[in-house]
Amino acid sequence: MLTSDHGTLIAIEVVRDSLYVSLKLSLPLLVVGLVTGLVVSVLQALTQVQEQTLSFIPKILVVAGAMFVLMPWLLAETITYTLEVFRTMATRFPG
Repeated sequence: MLTSDHGTLIAIEVVRDSLYVSLKLSLPLLVVGLVTGLVVSVLQALTQVQEQTLSFIPKILVVAGAMFVLMPWLLAETITYTLEVFRTMATRFPG
């Protein structure tokens, strides 16, 4: 029988793990976008071209390319987390 404290601890653990996995999956793409933005900004400053779309298009293309390259890892991590959640539910909530 689950007490309210035990159920709360399980919920907190699930939310904590989901936030960790979300951060782990999004961080590589955010870093790629950040680096691309910095490189384009430096190039714009050096060439004195201040077109707003010039920084937007390369970021979109590079992040999409990184997502395509990282897709096997992203899917593997998502599947691993999902299986772990189901295993946790099966062991903590039998029946």
